[in-house]
Order: sequence, then C-alpha cells, then structure tokens
Amino acid sequence: MPIIPPQVYSPAEDTVLLLNASLRIVSPSDRVLEIGTGSGAIAAALMDFGATVAATDINPLAASYAYRRGVPVIRCNLFEGIRGSFDLILFNPPYLPTAPDERIDDWLEYALDGGEDGRETIRRFLAAAPAFLSSNGKILLLISSLTGIPEVLELFADAGMITFAVAEESIEGEKLVVLLGMKDLCRAL
Repeated sequence: MPIIPPQVYSPAEDTVLLLNASLRIVSPSDRVLEIGTGSGAIAAALMDFGATVAATDINPLAASYAYRRGVPVIRCNLFEGIRGSFDLILFNPPYLPTAPDERIDDWLEYALDGGEDGRETIRRFLAAAPAFLSSNGKILLLISSLTGIPEVLELFADAGMITFAVAEESIEGEKLVVLLGMKDLCRAL
C-alpha cells in the first residue's frame, strides 16, 4: 500500500481501540457501514474478517486511498447517498472541540474539527444513524473525554437509543471511549 497522504487521517490509538471493539462485536454475516473511513484500516480488517462492508468519507483523498486499498467507499458527507440497513455502523468522528479561529482550511480538518463543543458532527450522525440500522443493529462510536461523554450519552438517548461503554483507554490527557448504541426497544412500545 502506498504511503498515506498527509491530509488523510492515519491510524492511531483511537483507530486501534475502535477496531478491537468492532472485532468483538461483528459477525462474518454482518452488513457493516463505516462512516469516515479515513485510510480504510478498520473497513479492510472487517472485510478480512468476512463482513460485508461499505464505507464513506467526505475527504476525496481518503476515499481514493481507501478505494485503492480495496474498500468499497463512497465519497460523501455522513449518510448522503447511502441506502439500506446495516447490522453495525462504525464512526470515529471529528470530536476535538475547535474554536472558529483555530480552524485550518484543509481536508484533514474534517477528521478532527468537532465544532466548538466537539459534538457538531456527532449530533448530525446520531440524528440520522438509527434510520440505517437493521432491527438488531448496533452503532460503535468512538469519543473523547474532551467531547463530553455525558452529553454524547444524552444525544444517544435523544435518538431513542440505549448506550454502553465497551472499550476505553487513557491517552495523553484524555480518555477515549467506544460507545455501543442500540435502539431502545422498550421506548418504542
């Protein structure tokens, strides 16, 4: 595989944490959607595991790189252009709180800039994601303590989902957490 371009998010500790959580949850028969695939590292590993995988990324450089890696990827923003339902939806969103004067205008910014509170993209993701889940579908979302874990749990609840922390790791002054979200079937009754 060629070197990952500088404006594509390279796999790091958060990638490994989400991948390991995914491998504990996924079944080879699952239909999986990875939003914001970046280099395609997670999608490729889940394909090797046997899952049917589709991926998206807003960054054309990332989409191109993941495609060359063999990942079926669509260049789009979150769920635009996606149809069907999935057993597992994964997302390592941009979660860093970013003030307007801190923003830089490049493609890597899309992987990092979570808006002023770090939850801007997470809000849009969770507003749309439940509609793309199969009846027993699950979401794995990686977030940081910098994003506000209680606030993200509330966003899941607002989307009609129950949530559990399934993995966590402390890295350089922040805690990374992988949340597992499922439709709250009791709430639907």
